[in-house]
Amino acid sequence: MIKVGLTGGIGSGKSTVARIFGVLGIPVYNADDAAKRLMNENEEVKKNVILHFGKESYTAEGLLNRAYIASQVFNDKEKLSLLNSITHPATIADSEHWMRNQTTAYAVKEAALLFESGSAGNLDYIIGVYAPAPLRIHRTMQRDGISREEVLKRMSRQIDENMKMNLCNFIVINDEQQLLIPQVVKLHQQLLFIQ
Repeated sequence: MIKVGLTGGIGSGKSTVARIFGVLGIPVYNADDAAKRLMNENEEVKKNVILHFGKESYTAEGLLNRAYIASQVFNDKEKLSLLNSITHPATIADSEHWMRNQTTAYAVKEAALLFESGSAGNLDYIIGVYAPAPLRIHRTMQRDGISREEVLKRMSRQIDENMKMNLCNFIVINDEQQLLIPQVVKLHQQLLFIQ
């Protein structure tokens, strides 16, 4: 089975492309959702989060206190790196286990930080979703209800978009000018016949 990564900057449309692959019958692993799940379920991850961020990291019911964690990491690059160093290895291991259990011709791992986390090396091909920065900013402001400045801050935490796209094997253009579904269907057909 072929292991495919799907990445792109914030607001590029990764999740939309992932949903199209899902409609085409391809299993998709969402690294962000998995990281949130693992922070609630994986005892080693929970132990390390509490060790480095305090007992306030979890509610009395033992669930991740997302608001508290967000307040700790969103304005502190070192703390964000620390949190990523706790969650990325667990998420990578979880995704590898998930990939081994797929039976389709290929499966997709959707992750914004595919290169930054080091997990790109475990994949056979990488698809990049590209959208121009002004469009990404607009989409993210609308989706998340945040300011332009906050979007720019989040964008600054990811590697340069052009650098990221240069590292990808395939590019999907999501600029609201080119049709998205035909691009994904064409990639799907290519990936089905790669052996």
